Formats: sequence, structure tokens, C-alpha cells
Amino acid sequence: MGARELHQMTDEELDAKLTEYTEERFRLRFRSATESIESPIQFRIVRRNIARIKTILGERNRAEGENA
Repeated sequence: MGARELHQMTDEELDAKLTEYTEERFRLRFRSATESIESPIQFRIVRRNIARIKTILGERNRAEGENA
């Protein structure tokens, strides 16, 4: 999921996506401990998506703080 798509989402949608990606990261880590992962690149993709979402939410929170 690209940054452009994430910027168009509401805060609630971003929170839901963040929860989804966090759970996916947990499942990937758990699976990697018990078996081999077919695509180790997934770790990087999930981690970067989590970072993108947190960055966007942080930017929005700072913007709200300045406008208040």
C-alpha cells in the first residue's frame, strides 16, 4: 500500500490498518520461529507500512495541535 493511498484514508481507517499490519507482523514473526518463511521480504514490507501509517498519524496530530 502506497503513501498516497494512506493519505486519503481517515484516522479511523488508518488505526484499523495499523492494527491489521501489527497483527500480520506478529504472525510473520511467529511463523518464522516455527517454520521457514516463503517470502522474507514480507517483514520489510509490513514494517514499512506500519512506519508510514504512524508517520501520517503523527503528522495529522501535530497539524491539529498547531491549529488548536
